[in-house]
Amino acid sequence: MMDLKARGFTLIELVVVITILGILAAFAIPKFIALDTQARSATVNALAGTVKSAAALARSLGMATGNPAIVVMEGSNVAMLNNYPDSPAGGIPNAINVSNTDFTYAPGATGAPGVWTRVGAPAPATCIVTYTPATALVPPTVVVNTAGC
Repeated sequence: MMDLKARGFTLIELVVVITILGILAAFAIPKFIALDTQARSATVNALAGTVKSAAALARSLGMATGNPAIVVMEGSNVAMLNNYPDSPAGGIPNAINVSNTDFTYAPGATGAPGVWTRVGAPAPATCIVTYTPATALVPPTVVVNTAGC
């Protein structure tokens, strides 16, 4: 026959387990709260790397083909300025060829900066990647701001 006293847990055992779980949760939850901010910052930094690589690749293609005005990258025409992609919609956005909903792009006029803004950021104006096209003497610059991510 089975001993009926050996079934289940005592009240003290349950209280101890619940207390331990509560202590673990108190330390673990704050660690996971900041993960969304880190993820947004990582995507902004990844986009900046993509923009730099695309600009360098477009310049290489322009030099190799001998066409410094327009380069074709993956079927898209990329408008060039000073041997690098320009910032209007037909320039650097075509070079990176990214079609997702994580960023919105505000193109600049010819020679003016273009800005990608991270969608869903708490302060979108400061969760951005800025691409400033090349001048005659200075290569393009890519500036990252993750303060508002």
